[in-house]
Amino acid sequence: MSDAPPLQPQPVDAEMLLGFWYRALPSTAVRGRRLATAFLLGVPLVVGRDARGRSFALRDSCPHRGMPLSCGGFDGEALECSYHGWRFAASTGQCVEIPSLTADSTLEPGKIHAGSFPCEEADGFFWVYVPEPGRGRGPAELPPVPRLPLHSERYTRTHLAAEMPTSADHGIIGLMDPAHGPFVHQAWWWRSRHSIHEKQKQFEPIPYGFRMSAHTPSSNSAPYKLLRFYTDADAIATTIDFELPNLRTEQIRAGKYWFSSLTTVTPITRERCRIDVVAAWNLFRHVPFVLPVARFFGKRFIEQDRRTMELQAEGLRHKPSLMLIDDADRPAKWYFQLKQALVESRRTGQPFEHPIKEPVTLKWRS
Repeated sequence: MSDAPPLQPQPVDAEMLLGFWYRALPSTAVRGRRLATAFLLGVPLVVGRDARGRSFALRDSCPHRGMPLSCGGFDGEALECSYHGWRFAASTGQCVEIPSLTADSTLEPGKIHAGSFPCEEADGFFWVYVPEPGRGRGPAELPPVPRLPLHSERYTRTHLAAEMPTSADHGIIGLMDPAHGPFVHQAWWWRSRHSIHEKQKQFEPIPYGFRMSAHTPSSNSAPYKLLRFYTDADAIATTIDFELPNLRTEQIRAGKYWFSSLTTVTPITRERCRIDVVAAWNLFRHVPFVLPVARFFGKRFIEQDRRTMELQAEGLRHKPSLMLIDDADRPAKWYFQLKQALVESRRTGQPFEHPIKEPVTLKWRS
């Protein structure tokens, strides 16, 4: 570990990155022709499925007088504003009817749009692509929706979520923080302060992110403890990836057995975010009560993170000076450097310059 004193980083940047897919809300939030609402990067959305089952996301605001479109009717093809009856195609947001227009009106409804966002369903979520201003993309130009890695056809999957009263930046660096576990997540079934020991992990650059290279999982990792029942501990390997804007992917493999998770910290507004964890595994698939038990402990785990962020938000209200140290906070530093490099690349039009040039070994105690 570096002997240098703690380093003062640049102030946390609350800017929310555009030009990416974000989880908007779970697929179960929409049933039949019912509409659901969500906030994403400060934008109010109305989300649903049309008569053919295709997902859509529109800005939840009629361009006429600002009435939320979610307050009106939906017939499977168009949303109708409850104020003046303007109708907008669900698939495109294009206005298809203005009932108050007379036959001699020169106003063309088709030139009016409510604002439509690319929307796809994957792994039990509506994902919405939020483009950069003036840089809209056609469907063929969009990057693929992030997916949860699956390594067999049969598996168990679950989802946990929690809203946190803090910026996505603080949520993300908390997500990748390797040193808070023994303090925030103390439990007889997980870990305690007595389990703290020195760890050493190698990291390597990946596009728009970094990877904790394949290694034997920590002995106080719950999936690791389960996998030990099935295979030799030395055969267990895990990798953890972080990619902009907010994706943490963990994969643990042990022969034919595996566990994977895709965690995101989604900006709702500049001051609020939501953590979503989707996990899948092929262990204990036929053992009764495994899923309820896993959800029970998972909810407790994520609630500990939520409560910590809630308490931290109280301290951040006073705008204190903050610091990041080597080596435990190096992933947080990389996050801000990656974010800045992307913003700079988009501003100048120059190629993205990755801040991590080669594999790096970090050491910390947790």
